[in-house]
Amino acid sequence: MDLRKLKTLIDLVSDSNVSELEITEAEGKVRIVKGSQAVVQSYVPAPAPVVAGVATAPVAPLAAPSVAAAEASAPEALELHTVKSPMVGTFYRSSSPGAKAFVEVGDMVKEGDTICIIEAMKILNEIEADKSGKVVQVLCENGQAVEYGQALLTIE
Repeated sequence: MDLRKLKTLIDLVSDSNVSELEITEAEGKVRIVKGSQAVVQSYVPAPAPVVAGVATAPVAPLAAPSVAAAEASAPEALELHTVKSPMVGTFYRSSSPGAKAFVEVGDMVKEGDTICIIEAMKILNEIEADKSGKVVQVLCENGQAVEYGQALLTIE
């Protein structure tokens, strides 16, 4: 979990009525507890998944042809980058209801450009592009509820 995301979570907990928050991701688990004097955080690395040898034997042959078929049929699909939601909230394409959208399909964006806003707990969080390129597809509707890790848009 990156430091910016961790700081955002700590700020959300300290500014809300939530006294404890625990999030588990592939990289590990974070638990934030609001105490009377400070916000306490802990980070526990997630254990590596253990896979039995019997389970991997049938899976490997089935996965290989589908990957090869995907590469052969759509090589440009491999170049697409998906921008994912860093939090749970409401997706907005513009800064206000009547304003122009931050990005449209076909727009060129640079890394760090604001591409949308996600409102979480009455806080408007500007989401920035994490890669430069051309916006190929916007995957969420304005005002749609989004989950952590949900695909927001794709960049070529």
